[in-house]
Amino acid sequence: MRARRWKCDLQANQCSAEGSPQAGGQGGGGRGGAGARNDAPSPDKKRTAFIRGFNLWVRDVASGKETQLTTDGVKDFGYATDNAGWVHSDRAVLVWSPDSKKIATFQQDQRGVGEMYLVDTRVGHPNLQAWRYPLPGDDVVTTIQRVIIEVEGPRVIRLQTPADQHRSTLCDDLVCRGSEWADVEWNPDGTQLAFVSTSRDHKHAQLRIADAATGAVRDVLEEKAATQYESGQGRVNWHYLPASNEVIWFSERDNWGHLYLYDAATGRLKNQITSGDWAVTQLLRVDEKNRVLYFLGVGREKGRDPYFSHQYRVGFDGKNLALLTPEDANHEVALSPSGRFFVDNYSKPDLPSVTVLRDAEGKLINTIEKADISRLLAAGWKPPVPITVRARDGVTDLYGLMFKPTNLDTTKKYPIINHIYPGPQGGSVGSRSFSAARGDTQALAELGFIVIEIDGMGNPLRSKKFHDAYYGNMGDNTLPDQVGAMKQLAERYSWIDIDRAGIYGHSGGGYATADAMFRYPDFFKVGISESGNHDNREYEDDWGERYQGLLTRKPDGTTNYDDQANQSLAKNLKGHLLLAHGTMDDNVPPYNTLLVVDALIKANKDFDLLMLPNQRHGYGTASNYMTRRRWDYFVRYLLGAEPPPGYELHPPDARTAPGP
Repeated sequence: MRARRWKCDLQANQCSAEGSPQAGGQGGGGRGGAGARNDAPSPDKKRTAFIRGFNLWVRDVASGKETQLTTDGVKDFGYATDNAGWVHSDRAVLVWSPDSKKIATFQQDQRGVGEMYLVDTRVGHPNLQAWRYPLPGDDVVTTIQRVIIEVEGPRVIRLQTPADQHRSTLCDDLVCRGSEWADVEWNPDGTQLAFVSTSRDHKHAQLRIADAATGAVRDVLEEKAATQYESGQGRVNWHYLPASNEVIWFSERDNWGHLYLYDAATGRLKNQITSGDWAVTQLLRVDEKNRVLYFLGVGREKGRDPYFSHQYRVGFDGKNLALLTPEDANHEVALSPSGRFFVDNYSKPDLPSVTVLRDAEGKLINTIEKADISRLLAAGWKPPVPITVRARDGVTDLYGLMFKPTNLDTTKKYPIINHIYPGPQGGSVGSRSFSAARGDTQALAELGFIVIEIDGMGNPLRSKKFHDAYYGNMGDNTLPDQVGAMKQLAERYSWIDIDRAGIYGHSGGGYATADAMFRYPDFFKVGISESGNHDNREYEDDWGERYQGLLTRKPDGTTNYDDQANQSLAKNLKGHLLLAHGTMDDNVPPYNTLLVVDALIKANKDFDLLMLPNQRHGYGTASNYMTRRRWDYFVRYLLGAEPPPGYELHPPDARTAPGP
């Protein structure tokens, strides 16, 4: 195997190779990820659950004996089914009870749900792929009927509650972290199951507790939002505490994401735990004995990048809030199983990582390692430049990165290219931690460009108002902020040629790129739109209905989705536009791009189209070809030069690749 660098999320028990997309990475939607295995082992490791013939089974690990747990599962109404439309697999979605005697899962009802179709490219008869894929406005969408299964017997207990929408409080799927089913928690002895039911439009969340023996369900508390409710960033932040009959709850009701303590018996608010103009992102550990919470937060440490993550500790009563990771950097932490220690890896985009061991109070125990980038520096490598600009309101600061040619000549003028991802579930910059390469941004800069990434209004990790900046108006795509930022940077740096502006992005970024070329045709001269969800009526229901709202029709026949559709703006194109899509994209179906193509043809516009046969959302083996075509396009039409013919990108040779 070729030497590779791996990045692991110890909390999620998941690793991925650096430079490769995380499972379910930046797609048209905010993404969970597919786990590596389809079965689900029990906590005691003696059994494992799996799907066969639309029913749930268990296998005894030692003997191999298999037992069928359900018998009435059929096509489109099976148990533990993994299908959110944009992601679908054979894995079983469920949660074992701590004692390994029960399973919480659901029977997923897709009967009557519309299908999506893809056809591969081959010699001879093509293969048709068809699966259930609900769209915004569909009368029938996927729902789940919750059940608890007693493995010994077996016995199926249906929860006494109406079918729930196929939704979660964290992402646009039921599975949001690796293979973890979100919003479901067992109590320690397996007698109760806590879960949250989320409305189709994400405006209402109801915490419920079920009796595992009878299926009786009682409502505990609810949260309503005018736009959309989410329970955290990267992790569900509510937690049921049966020993004290309390609930830790997350809310943005005061414009910032904070933790609240509730009485689980009455649903009464006992007290707000955290407060202030900053946000809790992930609740990492609940120390019930000492009534202390450990969590990640952003924006509290003034004078720092508000996206930098720090770990904190606070009492259930909101007292004794303490910063445990003091360095001015982005902190990625991993707690020991006991909670007595944690590993803290901190860095900045322009500062290499330092890994230390701390105790639960934040005291430094030992410095484990400091990243050595001397070889990078010797090779001429330079870090990206952190930048700050003003948002469209003229008041709010926006943060991003700028990539310059390492041999920048300040007496010359360089075209500026915006690498965009508009969210609303995550922005252009991504992680604030150190990375030697961020995609091909620096490589593109070396060709003679200034490349920028700006997290505009409408993205998370700031205030609720900031995140909701373009709720119900997805065609905004943060573009007013992007254009304003580019103009501000051109005023600040004389070597930026604002009259030669380009833009590119993938998935949601592809959507924003075409949108930019159509809404700002005199500003953006060149755009490369890859795999864009150009009309969210042609993308899975949970994405559009969460951020655009439920589709409604007006008396004149128009809808609240019309203005976000790129094909309706295609007639405005003036510059050079390259559209690209994989023909087997089962995340954002290629028909999204073809809608734009059809409109451009009808408007008699010149454009370029690259359809990548048999490629999925990330382009797979055609990724290097797409990268080369992207470089060529900007060099030819924005730089005004002719790229080298037939240039080919190759992966590192395993024989010459450096060791770990």
